[in-house]
Amino acid sequence: MGSISRRHLLKCAAAGAAGAMAAPYLIPSGVLAADGKPGANERVGVGAIGIGKRGSLTLEQLPEGAKLVALCDCNLPRAEAFRDKKKGSWPVYRDYRKLLERKDIDAVIVSTGEFQRVLPCIHACQAGKDIYAEKPLTLYIREGRVLVDAVRRHGRVFQVGSQQRSMAMNRIACELVRNGGLGKVLEVRAVNYPGLKKQPPLNKFPEQPTPAGLDWDVWLNQAALRPFNKRWMSWMDWRDFSGGQMTNWGAHGVDQIQWALGMDDTGPVEMWPVTPGPRGKVEMRYANGVLLRFVLEHNPEGGGVFVCEKGKLEINRNKFTSNPKEIAVELFKKVDQPEEEKKWSDKIALWQVRWHVQNWLDCIRTRKRPVADVEIGHRSITVCHLANITRQIGRRLKWDPAKEQFVGDEEANRLVDRPRREGYELPDPA
Repeated sequence: MGSISRRHLLKCAAAGAAGAMAAPYLIPSGVLAADGKPGANERVGVGAIGIGKRGSLTLEQLPEGAKLVALCDCNLPRAEAFRDKKKGSWPVYRDYRKLLERKDIDAVIVSTGEFQRVLPCIHACQAGKDIYAEKPLTLYIREGRVLVDAVRRHGRVFQVGSQQRSMAMNRIACELVRNGGLGKVLEVRAVNYPGLKKQPPLNKFPEQPTPAGLDWDVWLNQAALRPFNKRWMSWMDWRDFSGGQMTNWGAHGVDQIQWALGMDDTGPVEMWPVTPGPRGKVEMRYANGVLLRFVLEHNPEGGGVFVCEKGKLEINRNKFTSNPKEIAVELFKKVDQPEEEKKWSDKIALWQVRWHVQNWLDCIRTRKRPVADVEIGHRSITVCHLANITRQIGRRLKWDPAKEQFVGDEEANRLVDRPRREGYELPDPA
């Protein structure tokens, strides 16, 4: 922990995504080994940073190879409520520095908001912990590259919560496109995920009393300081905290497009607005000529429509359809469709992550990269950030995916980075 700035850590405790908590099953701390089940000392000790709706759902699905050790949330009553509802005895922290100092924690699950996520992830790398971090991975492009560099420098296993990477239905469909099974890809159509309107002035909302147990300074994280008002806690509404649905659902859909196109380590090279405004349609071009068009109204939110020489394939979450239909018929022969649908539906439908977390745990033991490695997550969300920047700039842009810079455009390049509040600057990842 000596390489972590104490000033940063004292200032930068984590917060969870807003929302209610769900209920069912958690493996109690200290379960003994049984036939076919790992014992407590064989399980990965996990700390949780951010105990909002998404964080709670993930903890409720921890596989038996993980043991929950401690909780952390800068909204302390929320973490305490989760512990009490589950009748757990886990210690609860408001400062994630204390959680990272624990020797019995091998790995952390970071389920904060996207504007709060990168700092605890980098500090976890420096503390020698492996990381499962929710998506959207970042608020802006540069902090993603700093995070990837930290993960690589410290040799950590980092899984991004893009659970469709662990779904067999998605894997075989993306493989078909990527391996040329449908011939040349002519274009990809994606949902025109909405971005955000202009951020309101900081003094737009009157100051309200800060709820007991909430560290408002820490909750704001890198964003500019402002008086507490509960409307700010709907953080996905505001540009200071989020990229809107373009980075929320777009993180899933664009990730499948990147996967199917074989672009996990790169991205498009040119982008332009088709219709104006912060929710306008955007189109992009990859170096191989493939067009990515954000033009669809609703579906497939979790994927895209691939228009190819031999037909059209629509990939969505744990499902696909095709024209002609024979394409899908042949794909279904490669997977047990009823079993996969059962496996990923469970009681919480779209939000199932157990098998994705299991891949992370397996890789912690083997030290291999997981299916949604940090570089993959960074590259996928970068495409979403590029779409929002294109809307904001309102003209054609050229992008260098190797340098992660716009070509000859100073105005656009200023949006690759963002100013951060004092005390929440990106640390040196060393």
